[in-house]
Amino acid sequence: MTAPFEKLGTGFLFTEGPLWHPTGKFLLFRDMPGDHLRRWSATDGVTTFRKPCNMSNGLTYDRQGRLVACEHASSQVTRTERDGRIVPLATHYQGQQLNSPNDIVCRSDGGIYFSDPPYGRAKFYGVERPQELGFQGVYRVGADPKSTVLLVDDFDRPNGLCFSLDEARLFVNDTARKHIRVFDVAGDGTLRNGRLWAETKGEQPGAPDGMKLDSAGNVYCCGPGGIHVFDPDANLMEVLAVPEYTANFAWGDDDYRSLFITASTSLYRVRRRVPGLPAF
Repeated sequence: MTAPFEKLGTGFLFTEGPLWHPTGKFLLFRDMPGDHLRRWSATDGVTTFRKPCNMSNGLTYDRQGRLVACEHASSQVTRTERDGRIVPLATHYQGQQLNSPNDIVCRSDGGIYFSDPPYGRAKFYGVERPQELGFQGVYRVGADPKSTVLLVDDFDRPNGLCFSLDEARLFVNDTARKHIRVFDVAGDGTLRNGRLWAETKGEQPGAPDGMKLDSAGNVYCCGPGGIHVFDPDANLMEVLAVPEYTANFAWGDDDYRSLFITASTSLYRVRRRVPGLPAF
């Protein structure tokens, strides 16, 4: 299925981590290899928000509206305070540096969850250096940046993640295995009962990466050929064919019916019938 795409910017190295600000009415997105956090708005177009940015990837806002970022070059999760200070939220697990936090989501109770594949330790997408941890996990931010809470450690390449509408389940995809798993969220914020939920199939280029829900509970996930849309029962509804290889996307505009898509060298926008959800 094709849809009319609006190209909002192009000529980037590799775009990632889009995030819409509801009151500021602007989109943040990363040109990761260029170490450049950019900003797009209808009035200003594409401008610079932060450069350098530690080759950041996934972005979200916490419950207070503060920017939280996954940084490839520093292998940490950081938060930007109201006064502009950047403070670490997660840096190590049991004395070893995290791989390279990739994507991130915040629950309504304030819990921050993130995936930690090693992509940021490779050329182009990060800074080439050896991996300290012997696994790729999913974590929750703890009280101490050096005591991050490990939730799951049996992924190959954990990447995109999002909560169900009632936040009782967490979806996490695995880029290498080309599937989506779902976990029950326990009362203490840990994850239980992980199981296979859906697979992204197809012969075209693409694999699971960014992942979001819409307001009807449908799961949008990058995959072969573009963005795969599953209903709440894991049935594939459609594949939204994107003009370029797609890494991530975010809901935005006043009605949240716009899907902002970071696709390799470009930033696109496409309108959808069912609205999405705000980041906070």
